[in-house]
Order: sequence, then C-alpha cells, then structure tokens
Amino acid sequence: MSILEVKHIYYEKDNTTILNDISFNVEKGDCISIIGSSGSGKSTLLKLCSDLIPVTKGNLFYKEKNYNEYDPIELRKNISYCIQIPHLFGDNVYENLTFPYKIRNTVIDRYRIVEMLNKFNLDESILKKDIKSLSGGEKQRISIIRNLIYTPDILLLDEATSALDKENARLVEAYIKDLNLNGVTILWITHSLEQSTKIFNKRILMCEGKIEDIERIK
Repeated sequence: MSILEVKHIYYEKDNTTILNDISFNVEKGDCISIIGSSGSGKSTLLKLCSDLIPVTKGNLFYKEKNYNEYDPIELRKNISYCIQIPHLFGDNVYENLTFPYKIRNTVIDRYRIVEMLNKFNLDESILKKDIKSLSGGEKQRISIIRNLIYTPDILLLDEATSALDKENARLVEAYIKDLNLNGVTILWITHSLEQSTKIFNKRILMCEGKIEDIERIK
C-alpha cells in the first residue's frame, strides 16, 4: 500500500526553481535514504512532505488522500519531521518533552519520557537542564525524542545524527531500525554513504532539484 505519493512537485522561491518535477511513491514500511550534494533540494523535499511549506505546483497524497483534504495539525501528527538543526524552545528540556502531550490535550506520561531518554543514553536529570546549556548532540537527541514521544506513521529525518558521536549515532540508528521493523515508514536524509546503506531498503539520489535515481538496496 502506498502511504505517501509525491506527484510532479515543483517548488520555487525568489524566482529560483528548487524542486523540478519530483515524483515518487513510498510504500508503508519503506525505509528510504535520501542522498545528494548540498543544495540539491533534499531538505526542501522533506519540508514539503511534512506540510511545513506549500508546493508551487503538484500534489502530495497521504494514504491516497490529497494533503489539502487533511487538517494540517492532524497531518503533522502523523508525518513527523525532525529538522537538521534542532530547534528547542522554552527554558528547559522538560518543556520540550511534554509539548507533544500538551498539543494533544493528554496526560503527561513521565514514565514514557524517562524511558525514551534512557534509550538515547540520556539521564532523567537532563529534564531540569536549561536548553542553552545543552551540547549539540544532546539537543539533537532531545529533538528526536520530542518527535517520537508519539510514534508517527511516517518519520522524516534530516541529518538526524550529524552532531552525534559514533556510539550515540548507532543508538539512534538502532532505534529507528526497530521503529521501521514495527511498521513506521522512514525517509532519512544523510550525507554518509555508509549510513545510507545500513538500514534502508531504498535510496533516492537527488541532483539540482531533480531525482537522478531511485535504487532498491535489498
């Protein structure tokens, strides 16, 4: 079953074409790496897929239904985008990790929060830390956890391990692989050729705003 369809997408900004006639289908359970040089349009593509910016031309479909037919907030709950440079808000980590509960008007599950921290090699005490005092790697892991407190249907990752050392990068990769094995569809931008072949079944190569190749890895 196709969970995400991108059909003849164009995106222009300041009279510059950033994405030029992009089309591909994503099947439920796919784990896809997206590679290409800087400026090839990878991050813009994920922003469009997460409904953060509007397409100039073309259509996007989630579960065979046009994006335009969904409430944007509901759509973004099911298609979760973790940006390359983590954006944390408020004063401390606790505010960031309770945010997913607040926007859903549900009871905060502290056990779930602590469980997720432990999975990503972080201690419960970090909840009290000022976000300004966090390292780049800590910010990146907190951002990922915030996106995964509620498991999405589709997870979009933009260089999600770029600020992590090898040990913590492996932890993130293992957790994402486990999510995928349990049915979460993954699209992951990476500049690492090694990483792009590790856990994926497909790889999309982008060049100058176009898809140059879609390769089945396994």
